[in-house]
Amino acid sequence: MSLPISSSPLEELRPKVQELKTKLETFVRDHCLPAEQVYEQHMQCRTGKDRWTVDAIPPIMEKLKQEAKRLGLWNLFLPHRLPDFMPADLSPLQYLSNREYGILCEVMGRSFLCPEACNCSAPDTGNMEVLLKHGNEAQQRLYLEPLLRGTIRSAFLMTEPDVASSDATNIETQLTKKVIVSKGKQIVRYVLSGKKWWSTGAMDPRCKVALVLAKMDYSHLSEKERPNKNAIHGAHTVVLVPMEKVKVVRALTVFGYDDAPHGHAEVQLDNIDLDESCIILGEGRGFEIAQSRLGPGRIHHCMRAVGLAARCYELMIERSISRETFGKRLCQHGGCQEMIADSRADLECARLLTLSCASTIDNLGAHQARDQIALIKYAVPELAFRVIDRAVQVHGGAGVCQDHPLARALAGMRTLRIADGPDAVHKRTVARMEVRKSLKTSRSRL
Repeated sequence: MSLPISSSPLEELRPKVQELKTKLETFVRDHCLPAEQVYEQHMQCRTGKDRWTVDAIPPIMEKLKQEAKRLGLWNLFLPHRLPDFMPADLSPLQYLSNREYGILCEVMGRSFLCPEACNCSAPDTGNMEVLLKHGNEAQQRLYLEPLLRGTIRSAFLMTEPDVASSDATNIETQLTKKVIVSKGKQIVRYVLSGKKWWSTGAMDPRCKVALVLAKMDYSHLSEKERPNKNAIHGAHTVVLVPMEKVKVVRALTVFGYDDAPHGHAEVQLDNIDLDESCIILGEGRGFEIAQSRLGPGRIHHCMRAVGLAARCYELMIERSISRETFGKRLCQHGGCQEMIADSRADLECARLLTLSCASTIDNLGAHQARDQIALIKYAVPELAFRVIDRAVQVHGGAGVCQDHPLARALAGMRTLRIADGPDAVHKRTVARMEVRKSLKTSRSRL
């Protein structure tokens, strides 16, 4: 079963992109969904540290990746052409707009295996986009190319355990700059120190690099050498750190799920010595980089959430048709009918809100879509969560056990309301922008 195709112009696709969508739908249905059980069975045999080894990576994933490459479903997220020195085979067959790619993300979201199988999973896509947009040639050759090939993975280290990281200006991890004079020459070195957690991907044995957001520390420089930067949003820098220099403290679970062999970690950055080649874009450009990473990336997250919720919605309807209580099918009870109707409405709202935002980004740029980006950040995960929660309720006890994808889906969607920044922060952003617009309109009438 699948949801009927909407007639909204936001969901229209060019013929070539429609062909790609059809191909992706077939890939998910015929390859990814059947592979989920194989993947889970492989992981069930491993416990403790064995869940974070190269051997723990299910072989079925490599088979899916090869099939995705064969079908031309690899690196679909890439927003524009790669640099000329990059191999041509790393580019997708078709470059997509944010709206078009969002529609494909909904299809990918139906299976937790599909994004990785197509090399379109977080945090790698965001990190690759940062390297593509802001990295220099050496950084791109060292890390972007193997990420595009899918031979390595990456992590993004921002959130910290000791501060409220929803306000990124609270970040305490420090990047201390030092200028050393040797043989008459000045050599610039950096020392990175701090703690991070919810470092998604840091547990993965394939993870070879982390992008770390840190606050600049110029205390070791003379007054003359220190930059004249007082703004709180100009004090942060993003650095590339080889994973062998990062100390993994422990794996973190999400409502009991460890998401091995990828997973999440708490890490320690113990006075890591770095040079200028590790700085992305420049000192004090951290927030600029983070914002460029978070714009289109929200479209990806939200549309995958819609895809997952749509799958759960379909399972709910199938369950309501096949089960009977008190002499009637579940779908014939008024309460269940309300849940079905409300879920359909929530799905449509989530989908169209996100595609409208994507269309604005395509036409006007991410800066002009800031209010819509903030809106979908809290609205879409909440809408999708409601759909999945109803599906769990209709399934009863089966909905909370491992026999169905519902429990994992519910845990993941609830987490998204925090991981993508807490709802309250996004609502604050939307409210403040709405008030400013109203005040501006009021003044123009005077």
